[in-house]
Amino acid sequence: MSRDNFYKNTIILTTSNLVTGILRFVFSMLLSRKLGSEGLGLYGLIMPVYDIFCCITSGGIMTALSKEAAGYLSAKDFKNLNKSVHITIIFEFIWSAFFALLLVFVSPLISNYVVKDSRTLYSLWVIAPAILFISFAAVYKGYFFGISSVKIPAFIDIFEKTIRMLSISALILAINNTNITATVTISYLALTIGEFISFILLFIYYRANKKKLKSTGHHRTENSAQLLFNILAIAAPLCLNAFLTTTLSGFSTLLIPRRLLYAGISYADALSMIGKFSGMALTIVFFPMVIISSISTLLTPDISKSNALGHYRSMEKRTKDVIKISLLIGISNLIICICIPDALGQMFFKVNDIGPYISLAALSAPFIYIFGSTTGILNGLGKQKIVLINSLISAVLEIILFYFLMGIPSINIKGYGITMLITSVISCLLNLYAICKELYLPIGLGEIIIDICLTILTFYFIKILNIVIPNSLFYFKNIAIICVGFTLLFTSLILNRFSQSTKRLSIKRN
Repeated sequence: MSRDNFYKNTIILTTSNLVTGILRFVFSMLLSRKLGSEGLGLYGLIMPVYDIFCCITSGGIMTALSKEAAGYLSAKDFKNLNKSVHITIIFEFIWSAFFALLLVFVSPLISNYVVKDSRTLYSLWVIAPAILFISFAAVYKGYFFGISSVKIPAFIDIFEKTIRMLSISALILAINNTNITATVTISYLALTIGEFISFILLFIYYRANKKKLKSTGHHRTENSAQLLFNILAIAAPLCLNAFLTTTLSGFSTLLIPRRLLYAGISYADALSMIGKFSGMALTIVFFPMVIISSISTLLTPDISKSNALGHYRSMEKRTKDVIKISLLIGISNLIICICIPDALGQMFFKVNDIGPYISLAALSAPFIYIFGSTTGILNGLGKQKIVLINSLISAVLEIILFYFLMGIPSINIKGYGITMLITSVISCLLNLYAICKELYLPIGLGEIIIDICLTILTFYFIKILNIVIPNSLFYFKNIAIICVGFTLLFTSLILNRFSQSTKRLSIKRN
């Protein structure tokens, strides 16, 4: 993938993810109003189970296929590429169908003894088919990302999220049931419908696209078993990583209400607090993560290809640029969330009591954003083992901190934010250390000074805006502050580029 294509595809995928992120954000607001904070907490307890099953069935498949597809694309070997897609689909059908059926049979046990809330049973049943659809979709998305055709999965994601929102609105309106169990079940039914439509559209576009690609030259056709092995060899450690970290993360999520009960909080209040923190505050704080996920998705095949071709200088520059962009987005988000936390909660969720949660969660944003991008870099460098180890360290530490902090009555749900901050700092440093062992990433003193000055300037400028603009212009005021906050990213990039250009000119003159 050329430099130009990388940034072009990043912009396309980021734009798509921003749109889907906005739709997901609106979906969260819709859920919060339909379910309430308790229902949102219940909704959040089911998601870890779904995530674990998805990790088992499709973890690492998209990344593995995108890496293989990128290699076949550079060699113009489309016969082996299409054959790889075909055999992976067959494998995923058998593998994911088994686990989807398993989920159907063990759902009563999971709802009663794992989640410990019988109201989750019907939701677990309706998401079982979604495991099949998301596994098939992962294969086709890996294909499109590998051949640098990001527009198709991008537009399909937008369409799928739109259908999901329309589905849940229509179903809730049609059934007109205020029962939390029914509403949560409908929400997960909408998820299954959305995943099915996404898979069908990806399949149609794949069939149309593969006819346009013709192999050139003489290429040895690999047997199906070898092609599947090549993909699974890459996917297996990624899948293991995703499964272990997701399982530990899921365990952490299910541990939260129990520790809050231990701290003397009722079960209904515990679910309400979880809904406000994870369903509302974290949704606001990590909305910009869609940009980081877009970059990380494209980074893995891009760095893998640059590494194979020996383009180390361009790879190092791109790595440095991506880490810096992640840091600046995280700092921008931190400044905004610290300056107007109460206003953000009121503007997006019509609640007045999540401001402290937003401020606390935002402290970890810069580190979590860097962790997201550096994970993509390490995967591109073929360091899946390091990613696994670092993720496991973070997940185990998270469980320990959740257990001790949330059981303290004076800390309770705030232990969630404290844990996020500690684990994100450690994970971020571990990833950066691993990358610096492989790549040379110099940081100029001038860049650091520029970014520190810009951060301070942005913080105080937002403080002034918050005082000067009257509260009667509530929405205009908040939107203006958000826009000013994120100008930090663009201003820093422009000033640093100007500084580098000036330095190059002075070197040429000398």
